[in-house]
Amino acid sequence: MTPIAGRNLSKRTLLAGMTALPAAVWLAPAAARADIEVNVNRADVQPLPIAIPAFAGPRGPDIAGVIAADLQRSGLFRPLDPASFVERDLTISIQPRFPAWQQINAQALVNGSVATVDAQLKAAFRLWDVFAEKQLLGKELSSTPENWRRVAHQIADYIYEQLTGEKGYFDTRIVFVAEKGGRGSRSKTLAIMDQDGANPSYLTDGSATIMTPRFSSNSQQITYMELRPDGSKIYLLNLDTGRRESLGEFPGMVFAPRFSPDGSKVAFSVERAGNSDVYVMDLRNHATTRLTADPSIDTSPSYSPDGRQIVFNSDRSGSPQLYIMGADGSNPHRISFGQGRYNTPVWSPTGEFIAFTKQTGGQFSIGVVRPDGTDERILTTSYLDESPAWAPNGRVLVFTREAPGGQHKLWSVDVTGRTLQPIPYPGAASDAAWSPLLN
Repeated sequence: MTPIAGRNLSKRTLLAGMTALPAAVWLAPAAARADIEVNVNRADVQPLPIAIPAFAGPRGPDIAGVIAADLQRSGLFRPLDPASFVERDLTISIQPRFPAWQQINAQALVNGSVATVDAQLKAAFRLWDVFAEKQLLGKELSSTPENWRRVAHQIADYIYEQLTGEKGYFDTRIVFVAEKGGRGSRSKTLAIMDQDGANPSYLTDGSATIMTPRFSSNSQQITYMELRPDGSKIYLLNLDTGRRESLGEFPGMVFAPRFSPDGSKVAFSVERAGNSDVYVMDLRNHATTRLTADPSIDTSPSYSPDGRQIVFNSDRSGSPQLYIMGADGSNPHRISFGQGRYNTPVWSPTGEFIAFTKQTGGQFSIGVVRPDGTDERILTTSYLDESPAWAPNGRVLVFTREAPGGQHKLWSVDVTGRTLQPIPYPGAASDAAWSPLLN
């Protein structure tokens, strides 16, 4: 994929063929914090009204539409209806008429322009605080024309970060299991798409059942389990080169692989004679170490962001619960004590929470808890919600939902539980994992 170049707009630099702006217009530095602030941690936050007129130039309206959709899906922003816009001749080369945007209660305004220069798509945008009547951010990005959606996602990330103070998550991809067929003849194929459901593609041919794909946190590499009639294997797949590598042969069933934060190790479970334990493999030399040896089912390991601890699932107390141990297997201790059965733990990229699936009665929930076992909260509950995975900024989760008699579908929810919505992939899908930021 062609990388996207981005830079802060200077006082004199704009897209080729456009008129340079007066120096005073560009005085606001990119690092300036907005008077507008969006608190991502509040469950009662009101979405910020933001105006995003169609950008001028080729793909301009499409880019503005993707930006608006990204910000709206975050639950923190409310893009205003373009039919309400009073100023219709807004261009990137002049300062907005702020009273026209204050009139419709736009708290923030984004305007931009797109041009094709030397076979490159170049997009410039500016973010304005409407009521403070000042510019908050101005940037220019360039890429190949076919990557216009990535340009839009990156602009949305810049806006999100400027107004919330936290990294965005829009210029990312989701790897998942695409499902076809009925329960008796269902195929499960490794697939990948943009985080908003666009551009799906399929990485395996469907001849084997794919399970638990997971991204490396520092590269475009995936680990996943492949199940065939003669057994299971764990593979590594490099998305840049297409190279696939097996981690080797293991007696018994292997499953639930997950990378360490630095990408140098993979933790996984091996099931033998009805019992499963957690192992870790050093990818530099393929040396394998067993971390648990309890006569119970230990599975679903997930590293803390600093790589020093592992959360895992175990029924050693009589029912599936969450446990934390050192990355060397030392000091395992239980952290979940609520009612129900806890499964599929995954540590957030910020280290703040551990997400999990919880079964209570006939319902399944997605929840989060702090690593010391406090502040457990349920984010969403349905007939079947399972397999949470974090966005790279640690504020949104993707998970699998199934309605009674329905298909598996991918949904997302934020850590407040307020923003719950389906991910628009048209087919059946499950077991998703979020990539790091692509830029």
